[in-house]
Amino acid sequence: MSRRIAVPVEVYRGQITDLTRECLIAARLVARDEDEVVAYVFGEIPDHGNSALQLADRVVTLENGQVSQPVALAQAKLLCSKLDRKDTELVLVGSSSWGLDVGPLVAAFWGVPLVANCQGLERRQASLWATCRICAGKLLVDVEVGAQTAVVLLLPGSFLRKEVTPRATQPVMEKESVSSQEWDARVRFQRWIEPQREDVDITQAEILVAVGRGIERQENLEVAEELAEVLGGVVCGSRPVVDQGWLPPTRQVGKSGMIVKPKLYLAMGISGAPEHVEGMKDAELIVAINRDERAPIFHVAHYGIVADLFDVIPALKEALVARRQEA
Repeated sequence: MSRRIAVPVEVYRGQITDLTRECLIAARLVARDEDEVVAYVFGEIPDHGNSALQLADRVVTLENGQVSQPVALAQAKLLCSKLDRKDTELVLVGSSSWGLDVGPLVAAFWGVPLVANCQGLERRQASLWATCRICAGKLLVDVEVGAQTAVVLLLPGSFLRKEVTPRATQPVMEKESVSSQEWDARVRFQRWIEPQREDVDITQAEILVAVGRGIERQENLEVAEELAEVLGGVVCGSRPVVDQGWLPPTRQVGKSGMIVKPKLYLAMGISGAPEHVEGMKDAELIVAINRDERAPIFHVAHYGIVADLFDVIPALKEALVARRQEA
């Protein structure tokens, strides 16, 4: 029997998020031949947004003057009214600040299970299984999604590097008008309030030199800054460094900081707590330097150096400068 996998589309500042594309990749991977992957856009599709929606079989835009406002209560109610629960197997939502509002509301309105902290989704014979993080990421559990309908919250980076076969045809585009009676106007969006960025955006940096407790004192940050300059990168840090006031909050990597995916992540004196690893595990290349050979950071690093970072950094900097002069 044909079932629907619904993916609510998150739009932030006029752009469809990367996490929405991950949800579409996950939907495509678990969809059977007879299933339909449907993307639901609140408001008009943003400029250059069609490419992000190519993995869907159908794209439905829900349009009127208010629908694009990021009001989770109203959007969740609207989505529930437009979907037929009996025909919907999954609602796949990204585990962002927006998705963490919308997903649980949809599950509550329908009275269906919510599968949170999901980092893997696959079909095993006739059943759908989710791999989820619990205990702040220290444990992974496999959960059978046995309900007729369920809402799944997908963690960022879970399907970033998964590949799916491109669809042979373009998705079917549909528009649905939303009446004022269908929109719950009790909560209104006023404006975006964000911290002023007087600093670099580490989420856009290709090379990050990250420091943790092993840097010992604020004065030693100069060593990391010098290495970052030679590498053409940016210095960032774990939460303890930021809590000490040695780096601004805009430089914090981790669950309570920034999620980064640089080409190179050089972790120096960072133990590798799950909260930190969650923010950098998807870097293309992770190199860790730590005196403790049992430090958890070595479990996620591609290369590890068991040594004092104050011995390694000067030698590394010297080698990089010498190579640059030779070139």
